[in-house]
Order: sequence, then structure tokens, then C-alpha cells
Amino acid sequence: MMFEIKQLNPEVYRQQTRRSTLIIAVMFAVLAVAFSSIAVMLFGETGGDNFRFNAAGVIAGLLLTIALVRVQFWSQPWMAPAVYGWQLKRNLMKITNAMHHVTAGVEINDPAAMKLLRFYHLGITQMHVLDANSSAHLQMIQEIDQHQQRLVALAIDPDQFRLDPAWIDAVKRRN
Repeated sequence: MMFEIKQLNPEVYRQQTRRSTLIIAVMFAVLAVAFSSIAVMLFGETGGDNFRFNAAGVIAGLLLTIALVRVQFWSQPWMAPAVYGWQLKRNLMKITNAMHHVTAGVEINDPAAMKLLRFYHLGITQMHVLDANSSAHLQMIQEIDQHQQRLVALAIDPDQFRLDPAWIDAVKRRN
């Protein structure tokens, strides 16, 4: 499945992800308290140790929250920025997990590895901008610029905003 880097306003992204996180956190808290209270009311002892019923209620609240997020809320418009951020980080992690193959391919100018590293640089740059993590980005600027210059010298388009999962498989097979 192709993933494409989208141009997002960082301030709006952070505002929307904070809102969706708050909604989910409040929902979890309400469900955990409700399930814990019901469990203690049904199975607990007055003045007794009801820790296991409270813990079971919290776990039930957590499981229901996870299920609601994945099944019901994941496709909702108010969750779109958080879903995009999660997908971006997930795709960057796929590349990170194969980075030793990618760097070996870049050393021999393998086009798929060159494109993967460029997508990685563009994605990590966006992640740092969206998360307001400028210090981490500053550490990578020289590497990013050098790689972009190599792409241009090899006549490979530096605008690699789409990740083709086949590139990862091809780079792993070759290296």
C-alpha cells in the first residue's frame, strides 16, 4: 500500500492531534472508572480489598477504548491528523528497520535505495516539523543536503513524496 507525504500546517496538526488525544483520554478515563465501579459494585466487598476488580475495570476500559479507536474512530475526520501521523511514523520505522540495507544500496547508487533514503529524509523532516522538534532536524540537514545532491547528479527525482513498499523489498533482496 502506497503512502504519500501530505503537506500539513504544523500548528493545525498539533491542535487537531491534541484534541483527538484529549477525547480518547477522557473516554478511557470515563470507561475505566465506570467499569471499575461496576465491577466493585457487583463483585466487591464493602471495606474489603477490591484492587483486582478495580484493575479489571481499568483493563476492560482500556480494551474497549482500543477497540473503539480502531473500529469506530479511526476513519472519522477528527482523527485524520493523528492517523496520518501514526502512518507516517510507521512507514518511517519500516525504512529504519531496513536501514542497513538502504545504506548499503545508497553506497552503490541503487536507485530504489536512493529513493527510499530520500523519502525517509522527507518524512523525517516532516515528522520533526509536525512535532516541533527542530533540534533533531538540525542534526540531519547536512546528510539530507548531501543525499539530495547525489540524487540530482544521478538524475533521480528528489521529490520522493510517495513510498512504494516494493522499494523496501527490492533493497532487502539486493543487499
